Amino acid sequence: MHQLELLLLLLLCSPCFFSVSDGRTVRPVKQGPSPPIGAVNLGGWLVTEGWILPSLRRHSQQRTPGTYDGTQLQFKSVTQNMYLAAEQGGGTVIVANRTSASGWETFKLWRIDESTFNLKVFDNRFVTVAGDGVTVVATVASPGPGEAFQIVRSDDDKTRVRIRAPNGRFLQAKTRDLVTVDYDGSTNWGNDDPSVFVITRVGGLRGEYQICNGYGKTKATQVLMEHWRTYIVENDFKFISTSGLNAVRIPVGWWIASDPNPPAPFVGGSLQALDNAFKWAEKYNLGVIVDLHTAPGSQNQYEHSASRDGSQDWGTTDANIAQTVQVIDFLTRRYASSPSLLAVELLNEPLAPGVSLPSLTKYYKDGYDAVRKYTSKAYVIMSNRLSASNTELLDFASGLPGSVIDVHYYNLYTSNFNGLTVEQNIEYVRTNRSAELSSVTRQNGPLTFVGEWVAEWNVQGASNEDYQRFAQVQLDVYGRATFGWAYWTFKNVNNHWSMEWMIKNGIISLKS
Repeated sequence: MHQLELLLLLLLCSPCFFSVSDGRTVRPVKQGPSPPIGAVNLGGWLVTEGWILPSLRRHSQQRTPGTYDGTQLQFKSVTQNMYLAAEQGGGTVIVANRTSASGWETFKLWRIDESTFNLKVFDNRFVTVAGDGVTVVATVASPGPGEAFQIVRSDDDKTRVRIRAPNGRFLQAKTRDLVTVDYDGSTNWGNDDPSVFVITRVGGLRGEYQICNGYGKTKATQVLMEHWRTYIVENDFKFISTSGLNAVRIPVGWWIASDPNPPAPFVGGSLQALDNAFKWAEKYNLGVIVDLHTAPGSQNQYEHSASRDGSQDWGTTDANIAQTVQVIDFLTRRYASSPSLLAVELLNEPLAPGVSLPSLTKYYKDGYDAVRKYTSKAYVIMSNRLSASNTELLDFASGLPGSVIDVHYYNLYTSNFNGLTVEQNIEYVRTNRSAELSSVTRQNGPLTFVGEWVAEWNVQGASNEDYQRFAQVQLDVYGRATFGWAYWTFKNVNNHWSMEWMIKNGIISLKS
């Protein structure tokens, strides 16, 4: 089909969000799409989330468990029978005097290689050796060669480790209040050796940073290029289009703007995949929501923000806000001429209170202006802060034509949903979610978008009919959003999180 013929077909089929080539908008951007958008997220494709496709890291070069960036470990001295801790959370000495472990007793790994790491403590400083060359302290803000510690594991019991300092000697708990790096001897890994510690893994991440830094640049490039090429393909767009959906929401990472040579450890290639997505969307008459899912410094603590270690640093400086605006500028400039560019989502799930409202609204205004430099017809979506009021952006966004407020609704993740029955979950959506959505839907205000939802819950033994009813009540309620909704996600090893599986197995039907 020729390009002009394709464009005319798109205009006829979807006048709600396409414009003709001279820039004349068919429908004013201040109005919502008609009918509202029914979309699916292409999660786990251009931004890695390990739980969506665990096999993505199956062949990693690292063979030792718990060696990804951000892995959280606790170390218990076998001689003192106490946990190592950063006294006062950091800034002073390391001790071995805690009977139980919590934040000050947890160390986050920054991976250098398979066995060598920086050890980050509670207040975000790093373990090092004091000026006396012996005492172990946590006083360094930015790690270097002097903060590279090797974790040596027992061949017989992988939970038993020794920690070799940069001086070649091992860390030992001499007493409960004196931890040093002056142990020279070999070991039989027994309980009489002060250089032996039992480790417990208490958390970790499986995101883009972990994959890239875990494999290394060469291998990560091979693995991710193959993933991007095969995980989502043209036939998926055809299936989405013929299933009753009219758009896709595509999470992308901030490093895509530096493709093909993004900052380490990220690797290039995802931009070509996004180009392909637009080509396929145009062919199958689908809108595309480009969703900035990760921002430099990470806007939340989760792996889907590509955090290195669960820290949340986005928005703390004007520099990373400005850098993020540049990403939005790049993406909009690249795709503004595509008839499939439906919307640009400025940021996914910033987390309060780490992201302040003034910092967020400053970024949203700058990001909005960056989009408007290139297009007057694309919608601009702003995600609410997690753990904050759903209505906090309404007054701000009301003054920005074509703005959309994104809310995410899951009957998961909090204790509120533990123990709820099938009927209670359904009723919660019918009443509580309906009220929540109504509270952010104002006349002459920004449009509303349920950007993520899923037909999954904490109910055990639910039947297919139960899932059908649960999905349908969400479709009914979220269908009232003035912009539309997007299911999370299209493909997933967990069946009910996969809209493809749900449609193919008759749990969700959209064609009516």
